[in-house]
Amino acid sequence: MALSTKARKRWSLVVLLIGLPIWIIIAVNLADLVSRDNVLVELIVFIVLGVVWIFPFKGLFTGVAAKQPDKDDSE
Repeated sequence: MALSTKARKRWSLVVLLIGLPIWIIIAVNLADLVSRDNVLVELIVFIVLGVVWIFPFKGLFTGVAAKQPDKDDSE
């Protein structure tokens, strides 16, 4: 079942306010495992960890900022 625009907006807020801080904590702990000797490896790890979190939520965030459709979506 597809989520309504209103539901997607609510879930995207949950992901941003709760899920993202949790992911940041996980990413920092994973980045600590990488040696600080090689800056290039550390940079690649931070870039990958910074981008990977959005892939599972791409469908959720798609169209959230778009204008509400004409049909009544209020509950």
